[in-house]
Amino acid sequence: LEELTPKPVQDTGNILKQGYLEKRSREHSFFGSEWQKRWCVLDKSSFYYFANEKSKQPKGNFSIERYSARLASHLRKDSRKSCCFELTCPGKRTYEFTAPSPAEAEDWVDQIQFLLKDLSSLTIPCDEEDEGEIYNDVDSSDSINTTSHNTTLNQEESNVEMNDDDIYEVLPGKQPNKQ
Repeated sequence: LEELTPKPVQDTGNILKQGYLEKRSREHSFFGSEWQKRWCVLDKSSFYYFANEKSKQPKGNFSIERYSARLASHLRKDSRKSCCFELTCPGKRTYEFTAPSPAEAEDWVDQIQFLLKDLSSLTIPCDEEDEGEIYNDVDSSDSINTTSHNTTLNQEESNVEMNDDDIYEVLPGKQPNKQ
């Protein structure tokens, strides 16, 4: 039965950080609580928040690209003000959170900033001198003198196929089984 149900984000293997945070709700009700406990998950490109850690469907999520993260003690006036951080992006919604401790808040901010640096490095355009090298594997079989990584790997793989006896490592004190 588990195989048929969609896997929650927590099971995808791409999680960088997850845990309970208090998230400030967008609707500030006079009677309602403005901070709700949410299970939060940061993966390689998005931030998800769930009702709890067993929830399959997120209550919300957003791409963190172009967001910035910073500690934000101004969000609360109580003893937990040093546990607060926010995610902001010009022209988009600001997300405000309270972590269980100041160290945990700092860790969330550090993880998000690290990820944002990584995301921005992926969007840097290639220099002209690098152009063509990245996707050289498409037609590397046509070129004999290509020194791309992929060609080297393909040559090694074909050597392995030709020399079946050489693909197994002989451990000390063991004789290979000859048929």
